[in-house]
Parts: sequence; structure tokens; C-alpha cells
Amino acid sequence: MKDLIINRRSIRKYTNYKISKEELTKIIDESLKAPSSNNLQPLKLLVIDSDEAKRTLKTIMPMNQLQLETSSQLVLIFGDTLKYERAEELFKLAHEAGKMPLELIERHLTKFRTQQIDPTDAKHIASLHLDAGLFAMNFMTLARYYGYDTCAIGGFNKDLANEAFKIDSRYVPILLISIGKKDDEGYDSYRLPASIVADFI
Repeated sequence: MKDLIINRRSIRKYTNYKISKEELTKIIDESLKAPSSNNLQPLKLLVIDSDEAKRTLKTIMPMNQLQLETSSQLVLIFGDTLKYERAEELFKLAHEAGKMPLELIERHLTKFRTQQIDPTDAKHIASLHLDAGLFAMNFMTLARYYGYDTCAIGGFNKDLANEAFKIDSRYVPILLISIGKKDDEGYDSYRLPASIVADFI
């Protein structure tokens, strides 16, 4: 596990190996074990798999063309600004799976009903970015576990993403991740040590 994290690099060029839908679905399923605020799991994922979908993505991604052209797939991560509307349905599924008692469900739902939630509020949007980041790190680590590599991409036109892919405006685009079999070694980037960024108090 340590090697998967310590030696991860951003890969921009991939071979022509195509990851199967079944295997990529498995990687996504396992990545979705990531924690999220109130366990509301507010992500929507769009897997850019076909040549047509890649052509659409190209219209909103002027840079990072090597990843676009050579990756097996790219995963576009959205966050649901109306995540609380799904809470009751989600908690019902959790209860049916034996994961959430009814009293806990009612306590959470009561709390949500009393909250004044603005879906455009900066703190609310920031929580979606946090949840997306937790999923993304899981996804990139698990990709390496299964023999693949990735590159996290923020360089695409987020203002046009929903329109390009006909995605409801309740979902905000956050991050794009390319995945595939690496065809280069990437760059061994410098990272600041804990002695600089961590304070013990």
C-alpha cells in the first residue's frame, strides 16, 4: 500500500490498452468507499469512454490533449448541490442493507430539515469539493493497485461542462481524472516534508 501512494505519479501518455467496463466499474465501486460529509455521497460520475464522448470533452478542454487522446477513459466528477434532497432515499437504502438504524436516520433527517441550506453557498460548494477529493485519491490509489495509472486534471472549462454533456445544473463539475496503462514514467515531483508543513502543538 505504501508503494502505491509514495510512488504515484501523474501519467500523461498511455498505451492503447482498453480497460473493460466491468473492471473500471469495480475500481469505481471500491473508490466510492471514501468518506463523505454526513455520508450523503453527493458525487455524480461521468465516464468518458467512447470516441464521441472524447470529442465532446475536447470542446471544453483546450489543454491536456495527450491524456485525452491516449487514456483508456476519463472520469469527470460532479458534486450534487442538492445532496440533502437525496438523504431520505439514501438512508432508506442504508437501512435496508442493515447499515443504519431507524433512530439514526430520523435524527439526521430532523437536523437537515432545520438547516437553512443555500446550494450556491461557498461553504456548501467547498464540502462537495472535499468529498470529490476523498473519492479521487481513493480512485487514483486503487487504479495503481489494479495496474493502471492516472492524472488528475483541473484544466477544463467547468462553465461549459454541464451543457456539453447535458448534465443537470444541480451538479457542479469538480475534477477530471484520466486512467490507463502508462506509456511513460511521468515526473518525480518534489514534495515539501512534514517538517515544513506540519506543526505539533
